[in-house]
Amino acid sequence: MIFDEYWNDHTARHLKVFEDTRAELSPAVARWVDMAVDTIQSGGKILFCGNGGSAADAQHIAAELSVKLCQDRAPIAALCLSLDPSAMTACANDYGYEQVFARQVRALGRAGDMLVGITTSGNSANILAAIEAARAHDIKVITLTGESGGKVAAISDMCLRVPCQDSTALIQEMHIMIGHIFCGVLEQRLGLI
Repeated sequence: MIFDEYWNDHTARHLKVFEDTRAELSPAVARWVDMAVDTIQSGGKILFCGNGGSAADAQHIAAELSVKLCQDRAPIAALCLSLDPSAMTACANDYGYEQVFARQVRALGRAGDMLVGITTSGNSANILAAIEAARAHDIKVITLTGESGGKVAAISDMCLRVPCQDSTALIQEMHIMIGHIFCGVLEQRLGLI
């Protein structure tokens, strides 16, 4: 396939998934913001986790909150659980890769916090284990997935399912857009410095 064909095909599919996401997920993202406002105003924090590209999205969104997206404002308590290679590799070595996020949730999470798991399939074993750890500590769970929601959908407080199931790239493109909207509205709701 030549460049123009690929470009036109991908951007057309992106626009379709974008329009479907915009139509379907607005109320859920608004509820997520409400839950996050309650979490932060109650002294809690938001923990993010994901694998591969979703780890990069988790890191990106956490940074937008702890620093800023658009406005000078007080920092919002957020951190990404995939940023400590020593913790992740020690845990993977000693307890298995499935526990790399769960172990950190048990160490860092507190009742009233929020865990955001990003998994395009909804079936990542380490995200599922992190959710189980969060549940045991009264931590709210939000997941961002593809259309099926996978196994995480049934055990999350809220699962934001991008209406696409055949393209990891398109799902991730919507995840970062949703993440930016979440951060932008959250920083407006929580106010400036």
